[in-house]
Amino acid sequence: MSHATTTPRPSRPLGGETYRLTLPNTASAAKLARDFVTSLLGVSGHHDLVGDAQLCVTEVVTNAHRHTRTPLIRVHVAVNRKRVTVAVADDGPAAPPLLRALRAGPEQEGGRGLMIVDSLALAWGANTAGEHHPGRKVVWFTLGRPVPGDGRA
Repeated sequence: MSHATTTPRPSRPLGGETYRLTLPNTASAAKLARDFVTSLLGVSGHHDLVGDAQLCVTEVVTNAHRHTRTPLIRVHVAVNRKRVTVAVADDGPAAPPLLRALRAGPEQEGGRGLMIVDSLALAWGANTAGEHHPGRKVVWFTLGRPVPGDGRA
């Protein structure tokens, strides 16, 4: 199982490439983001990560759509040979309410999406976007092969 953190992930992994997609906050945002990430993983040879990435990006983008009034949902994907990091930014509330969602009980109808992300990702977290974009929240996750010595191998 991974661990949630508020530490931001690097936007460009060593030797990797970054891609961005900006979507209107509509019901189709999750599908568009899922198709975007699926395409990038196919082109970059990460076929083994497609299923987990589809689930995780769907959950995170759906949360942004359902729980914020942000006009735009921004999807940033960083890909290198071993890992992919997906970050979803919105203008919603700060990270602490998201982290409380991990405590969703079996009797609750919703709130399990971040538990899915937590179970599939090497690491994930939420943080604010900083001084350049005050009020913007970023939820990110990293998928891939663990690297020996990084505490997740």
